[in-house]
Amino acid sequence: MAARIAIAPGVSLWRGYFAPEAQKALLDDVLARLRDAPLYRPVMPRTAKSFSVEESNFGRLGWVSDKTGYRYQPTHPVTGKPWPAIPPALLALWADLTQAAAPDCCLINLYRKGAKMGLHQDRDEKDFEAPVVGVSLGDDALFRIGSAARGGRTQSVTLASGDVILFGGVARLAYHGIDRIKPGSSRLVPGGGRLSLTLRAVKT
Repeated sequence: MAARIAIAPGVSLWRGYFAPEAQKALLDDVLARLRDAPLYRPVMPRTAKSFSVEESNFGRLGWVSDKTGYRYQPTHPVTGKPWPAIPPALLALWADLTQAAAPDCCLINLYRKGAKMGLHQDRDEKDFEAPVVGVSLGDDALFRIGSAARGGRTQSVTLASGDVILFGGVARLAYHGIDRIKPGSSRLVPGGGRLSLTLRAVKT
């Protein structure tokens, strides 16, 4: 297994956790499941402004955003169908890196050229004991993470295809986001861009 790199208290990074062959196998599995839960573009609460990323989910619950707010729900907001199961490779990753019960949700974000994600907290879950685990596939991304205090000091780290990042404990409610991706830094994702696969324990 790739060596763990401590980024900050509660924040760990594994460079190249997924080797190139494993990245391709995971991508193929993700794309196959997305045929039953197609990517869509959420909107912000109240303003209805579209996200710059496209999203979908796998698992018992999926995270969604619309004019009424943020929430977890068991069905796709467009198709009305249950979310596909979380890929086995991601469940194995979770078991390898955490002591927590199996995740309820895998949020998929597709970043094409120009897409980004502002600083935010993952706080719509009922369970903050389990960490958040993220997998990067495709183009490099500049990931920014700070503390649980808005406006606090932040630091940035480049996430490449196959990298895994985890934040929990004192960092579980840390503000974090994606400043930008580097288009063309990978040829893995069809059409270019980056897929972010984020595992969460929801327990609702």
